[in-house]
Parts: sequence; C-alpha cells; structure tokens
Amino acid sequence: MLQYFTAGESHGKALLTIVDGFPAGVKLDTGLIDAELRRRQGGYGRGGRQKIESDHVEVLSGIWRGVTLGSPIALLVPNKDYKLEQLEELTSPRPGHGDLSGSMKYLCPVRAILERSSARETAARVAAGALAAQLLDRFGITTFGYVTQIGPIKIKPEAGTLEEQKKLRDRSRLYTLDPDQDDEIKKLIDETQEAGDTLGGVVEVRVEGVPFGLGSHTQWNRKLDGRLAQAVMSVQAVKGVEIGMGFASAGLSGSKVHDPIAYDPKRKDTPTLGFVRPTNNAGGLEAGMTNSQPVVVRAAMKPISTLAQPLESVNLETKKPESASYERSDVCAVPAASCIVENVVAFEIARAMVEKFGGDSLKEMKARWKLFHEMAG
Repeated sequence: MLQYFTAGESHGKALLTIVDGFPAGVKLDTGLIDAELRRRQGGYGRGGRQKIESDHVEVLSGIWRGVTLGSPIALLVPNKDYKLEQLEELTSPRPGHGDLSGSMKYLCPVRAILERSSARETAARVAAGALAAQLLDRFGITTFGYVTQIGPIKIKPEAGTLEEQKKLRDRSRLYTLDPDQDDEIKKLIDETQEAGDTLGGVVEVRVEGVPFGLGSHTQWNRKLDGRLAQAVMSVQAVKGVEIGMGFASAGLSGSKVHDPIAYDPKRKDTPTLGFVRPTNNAGGLEAGMTNSQPVVVRAAMKPISTLAQPLESVNLETKKPESASYERSDVCAVPAASCIVENVVAFEIARAMVEKFGGDSLKEMKARWKLFHEMAG
C-alpha cells in the first residue's frame, strides 16, 4: 500500500515525510518537488514566515542513482526559522484554531499544540504529493489545482487546454485562471489586512487522464470519493469538500444531474475506452470508483483564525475574559491551499493507482495497466 507519514513541527529543525510503498524504477526529479514547495509559499496575502523560508527537499533514502528502489523514501524539508519554542507561551487561545481543544486533549501548553497544528506541516504533504505526481505522470495523469473564489469574489475559469490554463494560473498572483481579476482581489486582501481581518475562499483540483476503476464500491473505506474527501478535509482550515457538482446537485432533478453515456470508437484507445459523457457533473466518480472522466474536487477554506484584531477569548490561567493571542500569520492563504490540495489529491490518486495496478516496480504497473485496458476494451 502506498502511504505516507509526516513528522516535525514548525519550531523544529525540519519536516520529514516517509513515503512507503512507492514502486521501484521511477526516476526522481527533486526539482519538480522544489517547484511545488516554492508555489506553496507563494500567492498574494501570505505572511512573514514565507520571506524567511526557502523550502527545498532533501532525499535521505529510497533512491539509487536518482531512481526509486521500492523501499521507504524519506523526504526532508529544512526549517530556517526553528527556534519558535523560545517564544513566550500563549495564554489566550485563538477562536477557530486548535489551541484550546489541543491543550485540553494533551494537557500541555498551547504553543506545543500550535507548532504542530500549524499549516507549516503541509510543506511535508506537498513534498509527498509532488513525489506521487511523478508516478502519475508516467501514466499520462495530470493533477491541476487553482483558485475559484477568494472572499465574496468568484473567479470563473477561462476555457482552454490544460497547458493554456496552467500558463494563466502561473501568471496570476492569486493562482486563478483569470489574471485580469488579480487587481480587484489584491485590493480586497489589502483592505482586509488594514482591518486586521482575514479571508478564505474556494479551490478546485482537476485530475485528467484517469482510467476506469480506481477505488471500489465493495467497502465503504475503499470508496475513492470518501478517501479524497478525508484527505482534503484534513488540510488545515478546510471546512468543506465537494466532488463534481457537489452541493448544487441537491437542488436539481436527476435528469439535470446525471451524466449521459455515449460511445465514440475513435476514443477506444484512450483511458476512456471510448465511453464519453457530454457533462461531468459526477466529477469523475460514481459509486466510489473513477469512471474515466476528469476527477474534480473542490475545497472551501475558512479565513485564517489568527486575527490582527483578535476576537474575545479567555485567559487559561485566570479564566477571565481576554483578547485572543496573536501570532504572525497570513491574511489570505487560499492560493497556497490550491497547491496543497492539488498535491494531497495527487497522492490519493497515486495510492489508488498502486492498489489497482500495483507491483513492486513501475514496469509491473505499466504491464498491468496495458493488460487491464486490453481486457476491458
């Protein structure tokens, strides 16, 4: 089974990810992982720590001459700013953060909780996802994330090929598919910062080139839509996940929701095996399994919980009312979230690929991929 574990806190010297079950024979490009780590640090509205850190990955194990061995892969992301444990203790938990709940659960100081619950941990998850994306690439599968809303401003994605859309996203400081809206959104972020407040938004991830049959209907915990939802919901500040049409489908009749099926023999040799749909309201998943259409996952991110104009809280020592503590933070981290969610989704798709076509090596996976399409077609 392909899986990963993260270790390390934002106050430690490094974040560590152990990826286990990754097949042998994949030539690893650390430059691609570093590019994703840099993208995670970018986006308008980010806080001061991103000016300190210059994230990059160090591969400690699991490769030989740049090629994966099939053994656990250890990915290290160093922290430059790792002496945060010397800061004063926080006495007033921040509403919306894990300060109070974590302190009560583990019977420990708030700072010990916040340094692990911090979104700094997602650098390790992005490294794992960027590694997984390199496996998906060997099968022509691409994962692409972007921002569709910041605060009340919705951004309609521009139509175009995947390459054209990537260029649009990379032009945008907000990682949207409409760079012409950047100035309007940046103005909103600036006004929010002046008010001592924060902003949330919505990100979307699309996975193209996915074959039939990833995931399974046979057990609840094998359904890929459920696994994707859990993985995305576990990203800090994400409070809602939907797939395809999502919540909008609840207000429509079935004839306006479900995607008709047709057959095009010209596409028989593609991952769709010739089965085409005029719409993709299901978001590429039916009954917990991929249906060869693009997988579409959307995540709603709440505003960052650390406010420069703090909300009311309680002093944990005196139990008297007091303004919540303030830590340096972002005003808006939605662009960064689009990168994080993209890589989290990439890892889950790669996990499902290893389960479906798994073997100890890339050669075995490719042989089984080919055999499956011959049998199914």
